[in-house]
Amino acid sequence: MKGLFVFSHDMEDVEALGTRALLKRAGLTVDAVTYEKSKKVKTAYGLTVEADYLGEDINPDAYDFLIIPGGPYVAKVIKKDVKIKRLILAFSKQNKLIAAICAGPRFFGQLHLLDKHRFTCYPGSEKDMPQGIYLPEEKAVTDKHIITARGAGCVYDFSYHIVNYTLGKNDADHLFEAIQY
Repeated sequence: MKGLFVFSHDMEDVEALGTRALLKRAGLTVDAVTYEKSKKVKTAYGLTVEADYLGEDINPDAYDFLIIPGGPYVAKVIKKDVKIKRLILAFSKQNKLIAAICAGPRFFGQLHLLDKHRFTCYPGSEKDMPQGIYLPEEKAVTDKHIITARGAGCVYDFSYHIVNYTLGKNDADHLFEAIQY
């Protein structure tokens, strides 16, 4: 299974880097893509990381799942973004896994992908999903081909759901035994 992870300036460090590290540890291939002008991305807490690809260099059909982290960037770009939303729709239309954490599910909400679906997100972000079934107490939720998680403190639960969905329960359990969760 091969995944694509969206990196953006001001993405939440733990949600992006922690999730990606856990998925790679589980044996998944996870490439990072950015729609910024350069592959170098500065996280919300000042780390400079480099994406593997620029947006125009990837083919979404080559990937099995997509992950969107949260962070301050979401509030900055949510209204004007078309590239991340177009990418999300490309995956969703093929019923490929789409996963988002914290404020990241706002993209799904604005695309009406969470209508009548169970989800969780960072408190306040649910305003973009008025027709979804908001589960504020859940750390992570899987509903069909959509996984959502509440925030940075839920990275392990989010990662577990993704590994369980892509590789199965045995691999997810093995990963979390190995990291002493």
